[in-house]
Order: sequence, then structure tokens, then C-alpha cells
Amino acid sequence: MMELNLPPAELNIRKENGKTYVFDRLRKQFVRLTPEEFVRQRFVSYLITHKKYPQSRLANEIGIELGNVKKRCDTVLYDEYLHPLMIIEYKAPSVPVKQNTFDQITRYNMRLNVPWLIVSNGIQHYCCRIDYEKREYCFFKDIPEYERVKGER
Repeated sequence: MMELNLPPAELNIRKENGKTYVFDRLRKQFVRLTPEEFVRQRFVSYLITHKKYPQSRLANEIGIELGNVKKRCDTVLYDEYLHPLMIIEYKAPSVPVKQNTFDQITRYNMRLNVPWLIVSNGIQHYCCRIDYEKREYCFFKDIPEYERVKGER
């Protein structure tokens, strides 16, 4: 796998029938290790280990409906009342983060109305906070610590 702009993480990886799998600590199961999945697992580890996000409030592959279409948010952070607080969208390192990625996460947010959005391809990370009352958003240079994120709704 390619080098990422994230701290190293110990991942539980195994090979089976010529295919590589990684243990997803949130779903508690082995999943196919694709480049996007590699980014997800490293990013989730970063949030938990370095930014102090509670593992119990993060969930991967959360199904939502957009009209008649079923979609999946890559990772969702929930608050203490289990209301969605943040959506995180991942791309493979070889996929540049462009406007279509932001359009995708914005469509997901039309359903969840979270105050925080993050997009990452493992190399570039973008985080923004949405202020619905002021109808504005603010991009952050760094991914905020959980303490900064948790109280915002």
C-alpha cells in the first residue's frame, strides 16, 4: 500500500484464498483490503488514537436513503445522544479530492444534517464545520480533537 499522510497504525491484516483482508475495528469483522479501505482503517485509527474520538461513537458503512437511492456514508461520528455529528468520506490515495467528492458528501449531509464534514484520500484531508444558523462554513487546517467537535450541534 502507498504511504499516507497519517501516523502509522497497527492493522490486523490476513490473506485468504489469494485475497487480502483487514480487520475493521468498528464493524468487528474482516473486510477486503482495497486502497480506499486502507485509508479508512488508518484514518479511523488516527481519530481514535491521536484525536481521542471514542471508538464507540464511530460507525462505518452507514446506510442512508437519498430519495429512492440507497447510499452508504463511509464513517459517521455520533454524539452522546446517538445523533450524527460528522460524516467522513474516503477515497483511495490515487483518487484526487475534487469537487465531485465534496458534492457526494454534501448529498449525504442533506439527509443527516451534521455540523462536521471530512474528506480524505489519505494524503489530503479536508475538514469543515457548517454553521446552519449563519449559513456559512469554515475549513480547518487540521482535524480537530474530539473535545472540540463533541459539543457542537
